[in-house]
Amino acid sequence: MMPKFPYTLAALCMLVASATTSYGQTTTAVSATNTPIVLKIDANKIVAHVSPTLYGLMTEEINHSYDGGLYAELIQNRIFKDDDKQPVHWSLIQRTEDSGSITLDDSQPINDSLTVCLKLKADNASVNNPVGIANDGYWGIPVKPKTTYQASFYIKSKSDYDAPIIVRLKSNDGKILAQAQVTHISKSWKKYAVSLTTDAGIIPSANNKLTILIQKPGTFWFNLVSLFPPTYNNRPNGNRIDIMQKMADLHPTFLRCPGGNYVEGNSMATFYNWKKTIHDISLRPGHPGTWKYRSSDGLGILEFMEWCEDLHIQPVLAVFAGYALNKEHVVAGPGLDRYVNDALDEIEYITGDAKTTWGAQRVADGHPKPFQLTYVEIGNEDFFDKSGSYDGRYAQFHDAIKAKYPKLQLIATTKVSSRIPDVLDEHFYRKPQDFEKDTHHYDNYSRSGPKVFVGEWAARITDKVPTPDMNCALGDAAWMTGMERNTDLIVMASYAPMFVNINPGAMQWRINMIGYDALTSYGSPSYYAQQMFYQNLGDVVVGAQLDGNPDIPYPAPAPKPGTDPPATPPVMPALSYVITKDSKTGLLYLKMVNITGSTQNILIKLKGVALATTHGTVITLAASKPDDTNTITDPLKIAPATTKIALAAEFNYKFAPYAITVIQIPTK
Repeated sequence: MMPKFPYTLAALCMLVASATTSYGQTTTAVSATNTPIVLKIDANKIVAHVSPTLYGLMTEEINHSYDGGLYAELIQNRIFKDDDKQPVHWSLIQRTEDSGSITLDDSQPINDSLTVCLKLKADNASVNNPVGIANDGYWGIPVKPKTTYQASFYIKSKSDYDAPIIVRLKSNDGKILAQAQVTHISKSWKKYAVSLTTDAGIIPSANNKLTILIQKPGTFWFNLVSLFPPTYNNRPNGNRIDIMQKMADLHPTFLRCPGGNYVEGNSMATFYNWKKTIHDISLRPGHPGTWKYRSSDGLGILEFMEWCEDLHIQPVLAVFAGYALNKEHVVAGPGLDRYVNDALDEIEYITGDAKTTWGAQRVADGHPKPFQLTYVEIGNEDFFDKSGSYDGRYAQFHDAIKAKYPKLQLIATTKVSSRIPDVLDEHFYRKPQDFEKDTHHYDNYSRSGPKVFVGEWAARITDKVPTPDMNCALGDAAWMTGMERNTDLIVMASYAPMFVNINPGAMQWRINMIGYDALTSYGSPSYYAQQMFYQNLGDVVVGAQLDGNPDIPYPAPAPKPGTDPPATPPVMPALSYVITKDSKTGLLYLKMVNITGSTQNILIKLKGVALATTHGTVITLAASKPDDTNTITDPLKIAPATTKIALAAEFNYKFAPYAITVIQIPTK
């Protein structure tokens, strides 16, 4: 719903110039339209040094972010544990009724992780009546032309079996897209792997299945059925190429991982136990996730680190700190030691060399070189723990980690008094206009306490799904100008959530930066706003002053019945801005956010530098209407456009309505 403005006619008459807010609602600007707007830039005045890790990524297993999203595995329910009563996402293939049957079977475990199998009875199978199993993937299995897929599975039979077993990629309307076969199935478990290569002429589609067919009577058990497309950097057990590329195109500096509620778990029995996410995937049992579906843990702690390695960024490691979402917690003391030791082992797994116990395990898992680690976050959103236990829990983790790893920077998830954390994690989910009004939030924060990590934040309009519109992008960008301006305090910031599978039933959180289905992905307007800020960032913030910035009414809630609205309605600035400079090249980055529906003509005055050239570059993200957005079928409706601009020591620029603008100004 659009916000209402409950002001009297007299109050409205006090406002003198028309404008439009980022909510697409005609309102009135307080400043007169003939007031000149002047931006004075003092390019030699350094206000703050930009944190080298300012902008990064935050994800967790929500909205099928990993399974059915970034993690490239195409088979859903590959170890048959997603439902304890039936083999969901699997179906029986038979041409004639009563040719076979499928059931879950826990009597034929492979190991302690692969304990539930799919039993196939193919009593009447033949070449002309094949019997088998099919998996429908995560809302379909994407198949593209001239592409090789790697399929594998564990299988055993009731008796030795020498007939071919056919593995196929098959369209839902019956067309065979690729196939291979295996033979000599024994009475003992064995893993088989085949390559499936599609022809150049097929049309990309997600309306497909993986099928495994038996052509001779028998009884068989299957486990860990897997299918991978090509992955980013050709990683085994790797990630989806298009989604990784979208992250790479942001130019982030860190990844907060595993991140969010995923670390805590719904209960103490289901927290993120990193030790069960390492080794070969055949040794990973998976676990119940926090958003109503099971996590395969195919994307484990090593894969998180390799994800960082592929994007050339650093991890921000979140460790479980003894608090679960159902409010179960462990008080500080001997009972917490297990979890503190797990965190120390996890850090050693990531950073230790081959001479350490857990470093040697990482080497055995296939990554000889240690990873770099600077930040460790103790828990997640412990401000929800009303027991008061976090202060003591944090102190116990803090002391143990600092004793062994004194250089690590520790992040607290809420304020503590027992110890002084290096960084404090703060989260904000707000309406766009609340961010637009609060761009000076950090201006007067104390600089004597911990640094700040804005670990989760996003402008949200909850009826906009599954990805944000331009309204939200404008709110995001306005908030980012304030974070960037205060980067002497804010060392890191990451939008959340990042991913959403847009298929029905896949989404739990209504506003997310990047959307995708099985076949394609797209960036929202907020994605492109982030990209513009991430990619256009100097190493220092320089002095600037905007005179004549129009004020527009802030859409405050209606007054309580029987009370009068304020005589002067609350206002917020129409324009938000920040200027940074690359001190090595002299390039200035002027970022301006115009939340109104009116063009804003601004005189820009440069001081303290000389222009290196007569032309600069302008990057603009704009929409004709603030509720315009991108979709899976129209992914670039709102996307950055680049033009050139003539420069001078003083020059005018007309900033487009409903727009985020970056002007690159070369100086010397």
